[in-house]
Amino acid sequence: MACPLARENGVGARIVTSAVFFVVGAGLILHVRRALLRELRQISKVAGAAQDVLLRPLPPSIDGLNIAAAQLSADRGAGVGGDLYEAIATEHGVRVVMGDVRGHGLGAIGTVAAVLGSFREAAHDEPELGGVLRRLERALARHLRQGDRADHPSTGFDPDSPAAEEFVTVLLLEIRRDGEVHALNCGHPWPYLLGRGRVLPLVRAEPLPPLGPFPLPAALVAETCGRLLPGDGLFLHTDGVEDARDTQGRFFPLLPALAEAVRDRPVVPQAVLRTVFAGVLRHTGGRPADDVALLVLRNDRRRVPSKQSRVSHHVPR
Repeated sequence: MACPLARENGVGARIVTSAVFFVVGAGLILHVRRALLRELRQISKVAGAAQDVLLRPLPPSIDGLNIAAAQLSADRGAGVGGDLYEAIATEHGVRVVMGDVRGHGLGAIGTVAAVLGSFREAAHDEPELGGVLRRLERALARHLRQGDRADHPSTGFDPDSPAAEEFVTVLLLEIRRDGEVHALNCGHPWPYLLGRGRVLPLVRAEPLPPLGPFPLPAALVAETCGRLLPGDGLFLHTDGVEDARDTQGRFFPLLPALAEAVRDRPVVPQAVLRTVFAGVLRHTGGRPADDVALLVLRNDRRRVPSKQSRVSHHVPR
């Protein structure tokens, strides 16, 4: 309003005034856009660092086991969702967890953090795999109680609240120095044993219920899964892989994809990972409806002594 040209009635003055306002407005928009982009880049860096701490990349080798793992969130732009995994070398052997939180995407990250944090401590502290599982159960219960108190501070934990319906499927593996594998499973898909040209279920036993809705039984006996011989591998996954559907509602053919990945060739964890992920993305048109997590490991240790080698490495149950 203070601009002299704005008070002129001529066509030329109005054109000049409009041009001035356009240039000033465009400059302000560009300035705001640059500021927002800088802020978005900073937020992305912070989010990426937080995600790396939560679901940190696994080293390529842990105590003689070659490992490859990756996760794909169903929420666009999120690097971490409701699936979790970790592998840690301990004095009891290499301990591995694979889990799946009810729901997917960003809303499940708090529960993922609670379970993973507990596992990273319990894996070293607990001599038995059952003790690790009980620690995970207690950590999940604390997390759910705290979340419910935050939502309903005056009433405390409400058994009818949404938090009371939360659950986590969990698979725990312990791979000892001689290759012997022990497992505890709470509602999670069992792994597959991979060898040159063969894919077999590691265990056929019925799993325990998922963590959360029901208490663990008084006696927790880990499943004995035989020995993982040198060169053999294990394929761990969440149900987002087998439940992935194409546009016609057909499920992803996981077993044929695994068979193709190890047909007439040794087990290479990175190659198996790429084959299955590429297959899932092709099958779903690049839009999986649920989070997907995969972990593949191969025993690269030297062959166990002959006295131990006589024990069968796997007997399907």
